Amino acid sequence: MSIHGKTFVTKAKHMLHGGDYNPDQWLDRPDILADDLHLMKLSHTNTFSVGIFAWSTLEPEEGVYHFEWLDDIFENIHKIGGNIILATPSGARPAWLSQKYPEVLRVDENRVKQLHGGRHNHCFTSEVYRKKTQQINRLLAERYGNHPALLMWHISNEYSGECHCEKCQEAFRDWLKSTYNNDLDALNKAWWTSFWSHTYTEWSQIESPSPIGEKGVHGLNLDWRRFVTDQTISFFENEIVPLKELTPEIPITTNFMADTSDLIPFQALDYSKFAKHLDVISWDAYPAWHNDWESTADLAMKVGFINDLYRSLKQQPFLLMESTPSKVNWHDVNKAKRPGMHLLSSMQMIAHGSDSILYFQWRKSRGSSEKFHGAVVDHDNSPNNRVFQDVTEVGETLEKLAPVVGTNRTSEVAILFDWENHWALGDAQGFGMKSKRYPQTLQQHYRTFWERDIPVDVITKEQNFSAYRLLIVPMLYLANEETVARLKSYVANGGTLVMTYISGIVNEYDLTYTGGWPKDFQDIFGMRPLETDTLYPSDRNYVTYQDKTYPIKDYATIIDLESAQAEGLYKEDFYAKLPAVTSHSYKGGKAYYIGARLDDEFHRDFYSRLMTDLSLTSVLLVNHGPGVSVQARRDTVTDYVFVMNFTEEKQTVTIQSEVQDLVTKENVPAEFTLKPYEVKILVHSKSNK
Repeated sequence: MSIHGKTFVTKAKHMLHGGDYNPDQWLDRPDILADDLHLMKLSHTNTFSVGIFAWSTLEPEEGVYHFEWLDDIFENIHKIGGNIILATPSGARPAWLSQKYPEVLRVDENRVKQLHGGRHNHCFTSEVYRKKTQQINRLLAERYGNHPALLMWHISNEYSGECHCEKCQEAFRDWLKSTYNNDLDALNKAWWTSFWSHTYTEWSQIESPSPIGEKGVHGLNLDWRRFVTDQTISFFENEIVPLKELTPEIPITTNFMADTSDLIPFQALDYSKFAKHLDVISWDAYPAWHNDWESTADLAMKVGFINDLYRSLKQQPFLLMESTPSKVNWHDVNKAKRPGMHLLSSMQMIAHGSDSILYFQWRKSRGSSEKFHGAVVDHDNSPNNRVFQDVTEVGETLEKLAPVVGTNRTSEVAILFDWENHWALGDAQGFGMKSKRYPQTLQQHYRTFWERDIPVDVITKEQNFSAYRLLIVPMLYLANEETVARLKSYVANGGTLVMTYISGIVNEYDLTYTGGWPKDFQDIFGMRPLETDTLYPSDRNYVTYQDKTYPIKDYATIIDLESAQAEGLYKEDFYAKLPAVTSHSYKGGKAYYIGARLDDEFHRDFYSRLMTDLSLTSVLLVNHGPGVSVQARRDTVTDYVFVMNFTEEKQTVTIQSEVQDLVTKENVPAEFTLKPYEVKILVHSKSNK
């Protein structure tokens, strides 16, 4: 609900603090369960996700249920004033279910049926598994739906993976029949199956992509990924039927993820589709702080990008569903957070739109694969260790941030991210096989705005473009006709558009546009990209722009300049002195094309010029050095400004408005110093502007 410009995504009007709680692992230790309640109060935690992997405890035999332990957890947490986010247990089913109903087991892309074990290894199509999950979910809703401690439903856990069993093959063929109006000829044309004599003459001939079969038909690969997303959503929708029926007022979420190798958005599912089926977006963030391949500020920028993407999916506050108070157990090197980093990294999540700091996990498991994963309560069961004290500090701080709950971020700048585009670009057997790096490229365009404290929405192609004065669209390789037309309308109606190399190459079927670049793009950009040169790492070339010279790498587009203006020129090779960066006025707006992959210095200069031209400014004027990030959340009368030092050095900060420290309630001097990893949260009344 929305009140005074705030959107409250749950009935709580305070910051949520707590995390995954697994009392089912400790039912033979009532002393441990009693200690948990005591430690929850000491750590200033208030919200706990329960039941995520508890199916075998809830239903140890088919039709035999044990809810008494969960009844006690609900009552005990409610007595200490806590909230429960109740999970459905489908993420890891009991062994009896796999044994009795082997159809629930997944088949991998090599057509090998998997054994019971691990988690997320169930078939999303299985009628048995759909029935069983819905059955236990109904029992949970009937028993706990009216309990005052119930805050939210947490559906399954980190949906991922795919199944290639015969049921899924049939479901995929049915999906294709629906998508192509039962017209096999239309499918063959869309997939260009005449290549290599791959034409299908019967629907039954179509199989999902496999290393022992077909993986080179790009239209097949793209549609399979779309199907996996849709089938996962279908499984999710089946799970929530009894919850929506019995508890329609309780919001529903499931925890999204990030690919952790380079901290980019999770790629196996199209979250832009999934988001439409959720009441609240939540995600699990595990950055590798203090790593040896990037600065702390570089990593913080990437975290900010993903936060702004997931927040923008619903344009409302999101929840941090999982994080670690110190370290994980699955990075190549599992390094502990340094003093100050836990508070700083937590406040960054709040600054970008989260209304929670929740952890995996509350208490470390005694055995199995996650016994050394970070937790609030360590094996020593003590409140006196450093990690517990860090968590307590975060809890005490969050209790002072109640005014921030429900506030959002406003932006005049958007960057477009598209999951389908990433899938299609990844399949493209051209350009540089390892240098395409689509999400990383978007993060590099995001960087200048993050450094300059300009808020950014990271949006998808279905969202409203007209809400933004500046729209940045790097590497939109897959652009269907609808998206092209909407971008043209955006510019015509006064928007400023920035596009880059390798854009507008294929349509939604991954078929190249015949006749060159789409005519609508030619109209708004006033030029045509003729050829893309792919560079070796040892190649050297440069672009001159605004009397400065910048190196390029990986890609250089050769441009046929028509009515556009050349803003930058190549210096070397056969396209020396040809345009590399162009601008073009089209009706009420303007379109820029960046034809080469340029460095951060170019982006800073290029986007700084656009910031000036478009009068783009930060919420609060703050002067600071590199590595300090200033992010704001707002309601109708107040700005809440987070000033964060993502460096290992002291930083001097100056502000040019009268502000108060939200945590200490003290007035903040015009100039102050931030210690390494320190954060200040400032309150600025809009009436003071």
